Amino acid sequence: MRQRNLVFNKDKRLTHCLLATGATLLLATSALAQTEVTVGVMRGKEYGVTYMLPRTEIEIMLQVTRHSYTPGEYCKYAEQYLHLTDVKPNASVNYTLDKVTMRPIGVPDKEHIYFVKLRDKTVAPLMELTEEGIVRSINMPFSGTKAESNQPNSPTTAPAEETLDPRSFLTQDILMASSNAKRAELVAKEIYDIRDSRNALLRGEADNMPQDGAQLKLMLDNLNRQEQAMTEMFAGHVEKVTEQIPVRVPVKETKGQVAFRFSHHLGLVDGENLAGEPYTLVVTNLNPSMSAPLTEEERKKQLDGVAYNVPGRARVQLIYRGEVLYDQELSIAQFGTREYLAPVLFNKTTTTKVLFDVNTGGIIKVDRGE
Repeated sequence: MRQRNLVFNKDKRLTHCLLATGATLLLATSALAQTEVTVGVMRGKEYGVTYMLPRTEIEIMLQVTRHSYTPGEYCKYAEQYLHLTDVKPNASVNYTLDKVTMRPIGVPDKEHIYFVKLRDKTVAPLMELTEEGIVRSINMPFSGTKAESNQPNSPTTAPAEETLDPRSFLTQDILMASSNAKRAELVAKEIYDIRDSRNALLRGEADNMPQDGAQLKLMLDNLNRQEQAMTEMFAGHVEKVTEQIPVRVPVKETKGQVAFRFSHHLGLVDGENLAGEPYTLVVTNLNPSMSAPLTEEERKKQLDGVAYNVPGRARVQLIYRGEVLYDQELSIAQFGTREYLAPVLFNKTTTTKVLFDVNTGGIIKVDRGE
């Protein structure tokens, strides 16, 4: 029986890649049969699998809350009856940036495309790619998950808080009052009555005291809800809607790249929209020697083996108005080097399992069995 021989060659013929058809390439055969390729073959003179290594981008996840203010029905009586000052009579909308997180994310690097050439009567490895064609693993069971896909995350919106209708708590006398001023006066009186009832419960002086702590909590919660709803008839109501918005930024060494712009009146805006204030990214390559040009010996190694990245490290800072909001070291593919796994690791007498990081192209784990 002839020993299996796999040849790994770099190939720029991107048009032959069938990457969009699926996330998995399953290559299976016996040592005496021609290699059967189910997805991602290159028809013609050579059979094989094309895969890419990733380059790293930074995904910034912004937690943005939209605050929509609606003035209360009796807002002009707020100071007179409830001693509330600075109550706005007009509706408004503003945005707050509540939280910022960052992570490295891999995207296909079209400058580093590789072709695994498969010969007849050989045993081929099991290869799994992401939907974008980045190598995920060799000789490992199909993960069956898209969790590591480098497709951009979609914005997500948290459900809005439940709002109460204050009119459901109004008494008949309030509803039948002849003027807004009179109704406002009666609503204010109702609010003060609610506060008196709550204080009586807390002091144990109420006429009908609850029998246990759970019942007391329930009664207090109901009183608080009523007070809040009726107070909003004067102070107004603010509806809050929170979104998780991803922003992708290409990684390069920079001292002040605008990552995004944010406006308290408009929210997240385009990077060129000067209505938003800039949030800048400072990226420092911590291993500049790793990304030096390849030597002649290293170029020769490209002719053989399975390519993978040895990512470099970068310090990434997000700065707003001179204040550092985020400061962390991240693994970056393009700040590192490329190495190659020898074809001998994948002959028919050896089962070598390799798991790659799809965000950096680095090796996470290698298991070798005979």
